[in-house]
Amino acid sequence: MEITKEIIERYRNWIKLKIKIHCSEPEGRYFYEREIWWASLGANIGFEQDGKNENYERPVLVLKKFNKDVLWVLPLTSKDKNIKDKRYYFPTKKREEISYIILSQIRLISSKRLLRHLRTIPEIEFGEIKNRVKDFL
Repeated sequence: MEITKEIIERYRNWIKLKIKIHCSEPEGRYFYEREIWWASLGANIGFEQDGKNENYERPVLVLKKFNKDVLWVLPLTSKDKNIKDKRYYFPTKKREEISYIILSQIRLISSKRLLRHLRTIPEIEFGEIKNRVKDFL
């Protein structure tokens, strides 16, 4: 891959935002397992799911809450055309909109990355997701 001015600028902007997020005071966000949040995931490497727009954000499912500061998340995508192997994706539906939880991209993040709560998925669906992730281990 060629290093372009656009790539350099994207990473430069992400680093500035990442420093701002890191230095921010905790806002006392209350989050729980089963919730989907917008989170600042950043400009990542290779096939890792990037965030989009000026906040480098992407929806994520809270898979495991370790404490008020640290959690495991799974990113979501709305693009089913990227799905080559269905084993690594779990469809979730809100009204008529289908998103796919990317089971293979489990990630530990700081709760400082969480931006906005979107919704909570049903317990049965969450249980299926946890079982699928466990099958990878």
